[in-house]
Amino acid sequence: MNLEQMGRAARDAAFILAETPTAAKNAALLAMAEALEAGADAILAANEKDLQAARESGIGEAMLDRLMLNPARLKAIADDVRNVVRLPDPVGAELDSRVLENGMRLSRRRVPLGVVGVIYEARPNVTIDIAALCLKTGNASILRGGRETFHTNQELVKVIRQALAVSRLPEGCVQYIGEPGREWVSGLLRLDRYVDMIIPRGGPGLHQLCKEQSTIPVIIGGFGISHTFVDESADLVRAIEVVDNAKTHRPSACNALDTLLVHEAVAAQWLPRLSERMAAKGVELVADRAALALLQSGPARVREAGEGDFDTEWLGLTLGVKLVSDVGEALAHLRAYNASHSDAILTNSLASAERFINGAPSAAVYVNASTRFTDGAQFGLGAEVAVSTQKLHARGPMGLEELTSYKWIGQADYLIRS
Repeated sequence: MNLEQMGRAARDAAFILAETPTAAKNAALLAMAEALEAGADAILAANEKDLQAARESGIGEAMLDRLMLNPARLKAIADDVRNVVRLPDPVGAELDSRVLENGMRLSRRRVPLGVVGVIYEARPNVTIDIAALCLKTGNASILRGGRETFHTNQELVKVIRQALAVSRLPEGCVQYIGEPGREWVSGLLRLDRYVDMIIPRGGPGLHQLCKEQSTIPVIIGGFGISHTFVDESADLVRAIEVVDNAKTHRPSACNALDTLLVHEAVAAQWLPRLSERMAAKGVELVADRAALALLQSGPARVREAGEGDFDTEWLGLTLGVKLVSDVGEALAHLRAYNASHSDAILTNSLASAERFINGAPSAAVYVNASTRFTDGAQFGLGAEVAVSTQKLHARGPMGLEELTSYKWIGQADYLIRS
């Protein structure tokens, strides 16, 4: 394996993809979905090898859940690929158009980014999501999964290569770095002659590594503390259901609830209900001193929050709880504790909702909804390449449009500048 050769092959494939019609790209995606279903037994067997190795190495339950595939999850991945087929192809779309005084018609047209490098950890679905979204948008991709998913990704790469071959697209359209050494990551981060964008999907350590070492623009995202604020005007019965969903629907997900902020005016009435529901779901509560006093007599396991707890993305069945005096204090907490991903307010006050929307620094803000909706498929994007928490180029779930750039097109009748 040679990174220089991979980069050159990806660049050559990107030129071909830029001219590939939508019908041909969609045919490759349908072939990929069919190959996923046809190869389900081999993929799931390979995934079981990865799971067994992960268990033996002592990996936690949250990471195991991210790593695990089953028939339902594999079918959902194939269905997401088909959803991408049904979405409009953004490449070639005009963003705007106008005629200048000199007679030139000036427009902006969506174009592929070129070559996208993606580095990710224990999420085998990412291999297919990235390949599908990049193919649809005419981008070549170089993928580097984590060692935890080694066997699973080997089978998924076979599926991708099979789909490319059937569709007569070059193998360089989607390439995979199967070598486990960290030096391959460092090499990819410096492949700026060929790669146009790096997208890391993993923990803060991976993102920091990419920011420090990459000579290629990096999209940062995929982590951040997710908060929900229960306002004094909230429907306290229905609020329990939303908080439960945000915390326990899939606690290992990056959009799962980490910290619950509760208005002090309703805390004494509402926190005992929260304790009962969280006890039933096996959730441990980590509370500030004011909340702890109201939770200690309840059935849920609870301990006092210590230094760093409200900075923690739990990725499991632990929930931080803190009392606040109003929306302003809730927003101050968000700004202090890395609210960059998904945050929600539960309220029946339009004024509180608008203040929260305007003041929350997060990529996705919800009113009376679970934070679990921050997801490309849920947003109608088909799938996502990442959830960007930065403020330039793309923010939130990155679907098809976020994998494009644009070029200016000037059309005239042999016009010269005077």
